[in-house]
Amino acid sequence: MSRPKYLPGNFTLALIAAVVAASVLPCRGAAALAVDHLTVLAIALLFFLHGAKLSREAVIAAASHWRLHALVLLTTFGLFPLFGLAFRPILSPLATPTLYAGILFLCTLPSTVQSSIAFTAIAKGNVPAAICSASASSIIGIFVTPLIVSLLLSNHAAADSGWYAVGEITLQLFVPFVCGQLLQPAIGGWIGRHEGMVGAVDQGSILLIVYSAFSEAVSQGLWHQIPPSALAGLLVADGILLAAALITTGFVSKWLGFQRADRVAIIFCGSKKSLSQGVTMAKVIFASHAVGAVILPLMVFHQIQLMVCAALAQRWGGRAEFPTPGSAGAKTLVSR
Repeated sequence: MSRPKYLPGNFTLALIAAVVAASVLPCRGAAALAVDHLTVLAIALLFFLHGAKLSREAVIAAASHWRLHALVLLTTFGLFPLFGLAFRPILSPLATPTLYAGILFLCTLPSTVQSSIAFTAIAKGNVPAAICSASASSIIGIFVTPLIVSLLLSNHAAADSGWYAVGEITLQLFVPFVCGQLLQPAIGGWIGRHEGMVGAVDQGSILLIVYSAFSEAVSQGLWHQIPPSALAGLLVADGILLAAALITTGFVSKWLGFQRADRVAIIFCGSKKSLSQGVTMAKVIFASHAVGAVILPLMVFHQIQLMVCAALAQRWGGRAEFPTPGSAGAKTLVSR
């Protein structure tokens, strides 16, 4: 019997289990140090595999579509942080200051790669452009995100954030990615035939980081600092942020005259945030005891974006055109 669509997926359940496990049995001392070392190795392997899987031909073929990529990057690293600042007077009272710091942090993150490409394909959009744009966002975010965080969240980030964080993140993410790209001609085909391995490493590394981060946060009294009302407010705030990004990318891409397939790629690549890079960067940028609360808004946003974008992709993929931002379809999105 297949699982009903309204129920959370296996990975979402695994994330919840990791948080529960960290709350009940947090790792400390030597165990925590071992988990941290294992996490670093898993992250390096993950970005090596992503680099080896990414086809150079697809990137070169789509790289010339600079207007599309520029709009996605401006949305990801410009519009999202502005949304976070502009909505702060309205949304900040819904959550604690630490949780809203997490919302601002997710606003600085690059786009996610796998689901952006998958949803673009389902909605019959420009898949090569989505591959190039999401991948470029992922790589550029390694350098840009820590700098934006140092501007927006100087009171929450660790003292050694900024350029030091750029260096640390480069070593952990970018160097393995480049090594994978260099070996792509030799091993790319084999990795492409074993997609499940990349997915397992991806999800496994995220679960390790979440368990480690929440273990430290729980030891510092995380759940005593966050009331249930703040969690409900966080859900509303994340939903409003995603709706604003989806509607704005739809309006702007149509106003600039992009074709339907390109608009699909812009909407999905420009409105999503990477959980894998977010939890990895948070470990470097923020103090260890603050990471759990900072990544909680990102975990909630990740689930919302998967559910909403999956519904939109399936709806748009079944018709020749998708609703413009002012149509009933877009109004339905805002009301969710």
